[in-house]
Amino acid sequence: MISGASRTPGGRAKNVILLIGDGMGAAHRFAGQLLTAGRSGRLAMDRLPHLGQMNTLSVDHETFVTDSAAAATAIATGSKTINGAVSMNADGRPQPTMLELMQQAGRATGLVTTCQLTDATPAAFGAHVPHRSDQSEIARQFIHETRVDVLLGGGGAYWYPLGEANPFSDPEPLRAMSRGTAGRLAEDAQDRGYQLVTSPRDLAGVAGSADVRRVLGLFAGQELFVQSEEGKGDLYDPAVSLAEMTASAIQLLERSADGFFLMVEESAIDRMAHRNNAPLTLKGVLELDRAVQVATAFAAGRDDTLVIVTADHETGGLAIAGSGDTPYPYEPGGGLLDTMLAHEDGPFPVADEPYGFVVGWATTGHTAAAVPVTAMGPGAETISGTFENTDLFPMVLEAAGIEVGARG
Repeated sequence: MISGASRTPGGRAKNVILLIGDGMGAAHRFAGQLLTAGRSGRLAMDRLPHLGQMNTLSVDHETFVTDSAAAATAIATGSKTINGAVSMNADGRPQPTMLELMQQAGRATGLVTTCQLTDATPAAFGAHVPHRSDQSEIARQFIHETRVDVLLGGGGAYWYPLGEANPFSDPEPLRAMSRGTAGRLAEDAQDRGYQLVTSPRDLAGVAGSADVRRVLGLFAGQELFVQSEEGKGDLYDPAVSLAEMTASAIQLLERSADGFFLMVEESAIDRMAHRNNAPLTLKGVLELDRAVQVATAFAAGRDDTLVIVTADHETGGLAIAGSGDTPYPYEPGGGLLDTMLAHEDGPFPVADEPYGFVVGWATTGHTAAAVPVTAMGPGAETISGTFENTDLFPMVLEAAGIEVGARG
């Protein structure tokens, strides 16, 4: 097991904000840059001063390409695992997470996502289950065992018993239908001191209240968007944006005298890339970047906050090309053949330029590509070169002044 003892925080990160773009590879970030900042500009996430590259492979018995559960587990616990497992190692033993160790060291903790709060990435930071599909058990552990202070996102359907009414009105009725298997968890949360909020107005109210410590914010029955192919029911227009949830979470957590740990996930990047839906994949990238702006604005002028932006894996095998490029002259068929073989989306405009770009997809699944990591603040200098996803765990804890002992 791992010791969560805290060291004297001289020059250490009192606060850690980890932002994860689910499925966001280097090409996703560059496409977002072209669209909003142009060829010479930079997204907020790419203006952070320290840059590294993180490998994402799992140790699954059937494939080396990771799923989100194994990838998030590697980041959250420093242990590789099989696909589907949530904060359990490949032998099925629960592993302490960076959130839990931060909590043991006195930090307040928070999880924010545009997906279900109980989906793989947030689950890996605050729960331990053999398979990611057990979402109601994950919800139960959040409030009964881990006691995460701030929980904001979707997936409200898993917090209400199957067949019972809930406050959600998702675009499709089946998305809002209660699916819980672990009792009246929304009610349990309130009994255990959580303020339950289901609207932007409620969230703003609790964020501004000095008396509130724990918040459970559920803003949709499932994701805060509808995933599908472009023009086939796809929708990304949530009542509460990722940036707004991030700002509220920071406002609540910064009241802790000992600091805080916050994980923020934008999941539409992955979900829309699975559908090869380029417009809403890019919207996900830009929504994450707005949350990054919130985090960096909080960290600016301070010397006690580490901000990290990365991904769990890459989705879609995304590639970028110019929309008006001339045919490649050295191959039979030239540019026409290249275009016919690729599933392209676009063209999209390049900011402040008279031309555009297109994106091509290699798959509707995940890939084994490494993903960028950018960082600022105390300990960010360790983010450099190429490293394993399991290496982010000790990097974060050491930056926070928390000793990392032997793992079981």
